[in-house]
Amino acid sequence: MKERLEELARRRHEALHAGSERSVERQHAKGKMTARERIDYLLDDGSFQELDMLARHRAHGMGLEETRPYTDGVITGFGTIDGRKVCVFSQDFTVFGGALGEVFAEKIHKVMDLAASVGVPMIGLNDGAGARIQEGVVSLASYGGIFHRNVKASGVIPQISVILGPCAGGAVYSPAMTDFIFMVRETSHMFITGPDVVKTVTGEDVTLEQLGGAVSHSTKSGVATFVSGEEKDCLDDVRYLLSFLPSNNLEEPPLVMPSDDPDRLTPELSEMMPSSPNQPYDMKKVISAVVDDGEYFEYFPNWAMNLTCGFARLNGRPVGVVGNQPQVLAGVLDIDSSEKGARFVRTCDAFNIPLITFVDVPGFMPGTDQEYGGIIRHGAKLLYAYCESTVPRIQVITRKAYGGAYVVMNSKSIGADLAYAWPSAELAVMGPQGAVEIVFRREMAEAADPEARRNELVEEYIERYANPYIAAERGYVDDVIDPADTRRVLIHSLEILSTKKEELPRRKHGNVPL
Repeated sequence: MKERLEELARRRHEALHAGSERSVERQHAKGKMTARERIDYLLDDGSFQELDMLARHRAHGMGLEETRPYTDGVITGFGTIDGRKVCVFSQDFTVFGGALGEVFAEKIHKVMDLAASVGVPMIGLNDGAGARIQEGVVSLASYGGIFHRNVKASGVIPQISVILGPCAGGAVYSPAMTDFIFMVRETSHMFITGPDVVKTVTGEDVTLEQLGGAVSHSTKSGVATFVSGEEKDCLDDVRYLLSFLPSNNLEEPPLVMPSDDPDRLTPELSEMMPSSPNQPYDMKKVISAVVDDGEYFEYFPNWAMNLTCGFARLNGRPVGVVGNQPQVLAGVLDIDSSEKGARFVRTCDAFNIPLITFVDVPGFMPGTDQEYGGIIRHGAKLLYAYCESTVPRIQVITRKAYGGAYVVMNSKSIGADLAYAWPSAELAVMGPQGAVEIVFRREMAEAADPEARRNELVEEYIERYANPYIAAERGYVDDVIDPADTRRVLIHSLEILSTKKEELPRRKHGNVPL
């Protein structure tokens, strides 16, 4: 037995030091942690249980027989974050450059199956060079097994991808199908084809960072959900995100003991509202004033910024918040913001997170770019997402609520459970100037002083429609509330909605306007 234990110790030591010292030094020189260091930092101390540590590839040819390191370039297993169970894999760039082969993929398949079967989040720490060339088509088929599992687990368990190095070719599609993607500035890169191929095919001269860096994917493509300056900050954000999410779709999000008074008033909200309806204000400040301790974890904070989405808590209960941002493009809905909102709403609905929607929307973005780009189709995604969601849904109209965009933003008519409006709310088919130009065009043309008559009609329109009381009379809003009461009203509303049940009709799945 002693010899057997010594043999085990030797093999485990080899597995723990599978990457050469030189490879580890290069990793550290780039400001990157090793695969094991990342797991140790992310998970609770001493909680990690490794699986398949002694797995090695079985491939032949191109020199692979002579190099068979343990782990095969990926660390897999399970542990806890804040005492809650998670499964994790961490690609090891110091072994085969983190390239995926058959055994590498089998290890990931096994841990993904484990996560789905026991109902815990699956976290992937990605730092690899794509498919292992020496294993040919086997590597490509192995990627397919990962993709298939991503889809089967979608909406069942939270899936989180953390990009901590290169992620190229087919390797980007697994992260793309997960719920959240984290990246680190300067060291994370995602692209289908690298700069050299781009230059050869299209003639474009682009750097690695410009093509697939964290900044590009968080501001232009809408691929990176969260971006950090350093790896440790990134992993800290992963832990923070998990504090808002349930372990699976059959559980409720984790409650925390609130430190903020549920009856705290928010009188500062009245002061935030400008005197002119055309003047911007920061919707994120409104949200921060309402939620517990001002903590608002924004989703895609640097992309489609005319719509803000994020996670927060109200009296210790996690909520998803969606709000138009008047500071950017006046808060209109366009192609990107519709996609961003739709994905967020569906994510919250999948994981039983109530939705709070703050509305100040003048409409959809006009123009040929938007129409040719499919604003009708993309806007329908947000509408569809709200219509199919079954979690508690509350609407708060702060100012403008014009046209179809108002309906899309979680109105009562598409299934909001409760809708509230501030006295500053304006519910109308369109803004006063546009409405008067259309309805009273002939009358203004025949007036002795067209400009004066236009101003009179605009004032009449504002007096009649630029307030929430007609909507309140008809029941389209459930109450007009003092902005100072917003936090208290939302918390009380979530309490009554906490036992909401809704049965969906039997069907394979809906047909989202993708």
